Amino acid sequence: MKFYNINHLRKLYIFFLFLSLSLFFFSTAKVEAKAFDINDVEISQPFANNFDKNNVIDQGFRQAFFKLLSLIVTSSDQEKIENIRLNEIKVMIESFSIKEEKFINDIYYVNLGVSFNKKKIFKYLEERNIFPSSPKKEKFLFIPIIIDETIKDLLVFSNNNFFDNWNVLNESHHLIEYILPTEDLEDLKQIKSNYETIEKYNFEEIIKKYYLDNYIIALFFKNKQNVRVLSKISIKNNLKLKNQTFKNIDINDQKQLQKIVDELKIIYEDNWKISNQINTSIKLLLTIKTNSSDEKKISKFENILRQNNLIYDFYISKFSNDTIFYKIVFNGTPDIFLRSMEKHRFSFNTQNKIWIMK
Repeated sequence: MKFYNINHLRKLYIFFLFLSLSLFFFSTAKVEAKAFDINDVEISQPFANNFDKNNVIDQGFRQAFFKLLSLIVTSSDQEKIENIRLNEIKVMIESFSIKEEKFINDIYYVNLGVSFNKKKIFKYLEERNIFPSSPKKEKFLFIPIIIDETIKDLLVFSNNNFFDNWNVLNESHHLIEYILPTEDLEDLKQIKSNYETIEKYNFEEIIKKYYLDNYIIALFFKNKQNVRVLSKISIKNNLKLKNQTFKNIDINDQKQLQKIVDELKIIYEDNWKISNQINTSIKLLLTIKTNSSDEKKISKFENILRQNNLIYDFYISKFSNDTIFYKIVFNGTPDIFLRSMEKHRFSFNTQNKIWIMK
């Protein structure tokens, strides 16, 4: 009888362990792994006889969708789907919440939070041959230099309208944070001494002072009517050159100056998005085995999976008292997955089909 009781208790233990793990691993946190959250969507509409709150909410859904697109899709690809129907947007919404609503002077104001299903968003874009990007914010060293061809001089800090105004207006969807150089007389002297060869000058001595992985050098060649911009964009040690010409423009006019700034920021944002594009057509299925006894390690691992935008999906396929088996769908190659995990100090034995977490 005693033997029976022990077996009975053991079965109860296994049952409750299974139940607790199920609740832990298949909780609402699992939903977060599949969602893009867009917050602070603000809509207002006059309160008139034909007022319909549902119409206001629908406007919020559309605004939230395009706010998401501005984070994960290049400007040219955004144009391809600007005529999307509201019903198509609603299908991709996981949930929404009203953060705040109020009436002021007969105007209705509402602040929404909208969560989009990541898999549905990726599928919608993939069907239109659009590859999304991981919405990663990054700091860039930005050095704007005006080459005034009328007086053959370089403007770096003083009297440089781009230096003074570049960070005046920033949009919430911008992923790049621009770090402007400090006013250094030695740097100024170095740059001015290279006036004749400024297009070929590599700025290495200045760049290395800021310990930033990415940088943009923008050379504004200005004459009486036009401004030609040569942008040297270095992302992940990959240098790209971009040329734009703005005709009949006066950079002393604030509106015309802002037009150049806005257009260049779109170009720089697009280049950053392209460097972080997710090839959703690649769906690598990984099976990973780990020890179930280290709860902190398991929790950290799942949090990393949730935060990694290359993870299309993940779930627990089976577990026991000792082990947990994860199935992971990854939009990339095995090497990219391993490198992304190494950054968080996770390594794996990959000799067999089932990888074992070390």
